[in-house]
Amino acid sequence: MKAAFLSDRGVVKISGDEARGFLNNLVTSEIEVVTPGTARFAALLTPQGKIIADFLVTEAPAGHGGGLLIDCPRTLAQPLADKLGFYKLRAKVKVENLSDSLGVLVVWDGEPGLKPDLTFADPRTAALGFRILVPAELAAKTAALIGAELVDEAAYEAHRIKAGVPRGGIDFAYGDAFPHESNMDRLFGVDFDKGCYIGQEVVSRMQHRGTARTRIVRVGLDGAPPEPGSEIRAGDKPIGTMGSSADGQGLALIRTDRATDALDAAAAFLAGGLPIHLADPDAVRASAPKKSVA
Repeated sequence: MKAAFLSDRGVVKISGDEARGFLNNLVTSEIEVVTPGTARFAALLTPQGKIIADFLVTEAPAGHGGGLLIDCPRTLAQPLADKLGFYKLRAKVKVENLSDSLGVLVVWDGEPGLKPDLTFADPRTAALGFRILVPAELAAKTAALIGAELVDEAAYEAHRIKAGVPRGGIDFAYGDAFPHESNMDRLFGVDFDKGCYIGQEVVSRMQHRGTARTRIVRVGLDGAPPEPGSEIRAGDKPIGTMGSSADGQGLALIRTDRATDALDAAAAFLAGGLPIHLADPDAVRASAPKKSVA
């Protein structure tokens, strides 16, 4: 069992009598079901349906003061807190950025027999294991307590890529990607049965019409790793953008319809001029919108 402290993650807390309903009315997932020891994957969207920030939401037990804890990119913690404060209006909630005192320890390749407070399973996929919200100075002690080997966060990054889970800011751009494009619909980050939230009409329309043409997919590297942001071309056509990579694997944001055409034509895939290949061509074909028949 391995553990790594993620220096790029922060924590925002929402507390108060109306905290749960307040957040539930804003984000893509059903927050009403969150309890201590569980979490939901969610995002705050623009009115146009694009991702402002994606995050994991858990509930702090009474012994830790209660309230909802948001595990989010650290660079977005204060902007997210400010944005939530903007939406607060007269709601009886308090929004705090706790990133200087609380961080994220991830645990994978095993289940801790002892689960400290503020431990929850990653709701996106079982492959990502568990997350424990702890101060940075207690990360090593916590890892030892649960019997995990503390490793560099780069090891977790390689594991995340292998699991096919995108990371905002490198695999997709905040403010520019729809939830479907970052696979939130496949990672339990969108509840299509809940009530209204910001951007909900756009997301629901894409779901019901099946119009998501761009997806993050797994790729294999046939040589040196391309730089994140490198243009991916198949033949003479641009089809997407390279994201993160490690250990001969990577993630890429691609147009699935164009990638399918390239597969049919047996075209070579290049990212920044470097050879890559689709790790699961059949999955890419299945993701491509169906062509209309006249």
